[in-house]
Amino acid sequence: MNTTPVAARDRILRATLRLIGEQGIGAVTNRAVAKAAGVSLGSLTYHFPSQADLLRESLRAFVEDDIARIAGHVERLRATGISLDQVAEEVEKAIVEFAYGPEQIANLELHLHAARDPEVADASARSIAAYDRLAAAVLTALGIPDAERHAPAVVAMLFGLAVRRLATGDDSASGTADAFRLLLHGALPRER
Repeated sequence: MNTTPVAARDRILRATLRLIGEQGIGAVTNRAVAKAAGVSLGSLTYHFPSQADLLRESLRAFVEDDIARIAGHVERLRATGISLDQVAEEVEKAIVEFAYGPEQIANLELHLHAARDPEVADASARSIAAYDRLAAAVLTALGIPDAERHAPAVVAMLFGLAVRRLATGDDSASGTADAFRLLLHGALPRER
């Protein structure tokens, strides 16, 4: 077993996300997380002195990984020349890769939890702001005017579609590209 502090911390964060995604936030106890991560209780409390610290850092880690994954798709498109249709298809592909894992469910659970827990609310707000910045960068690359103003609508649509996929059991993310195109076409300048 790898016992370096960074490896233990990472295993704790990943185990926390899995537990939240599989069983909900109520399943996040020190004992359950330590067991799932393969670390001692002392190691867990060394890295995360409080439950709020653990939840906050789990959300932050998930969002950083997710944004890096999505940004990779965007950068690849930028290198080849970006079009609205390509972006829409790539967004759908990126979502299909990750549509149903416990981490996706955990991400949504943590945002809901943040509405009730002020100690996690800041991490939730920062993560949404990071998604907004990524969406604004994509919209800017597409030549969409007022990209920063439209980015929150894109993010809200994608979060809403994630909730819909979970509620309906749809793991294909079908329709995401069409919804993205529809939203973006509404943001394009009108020809007169």
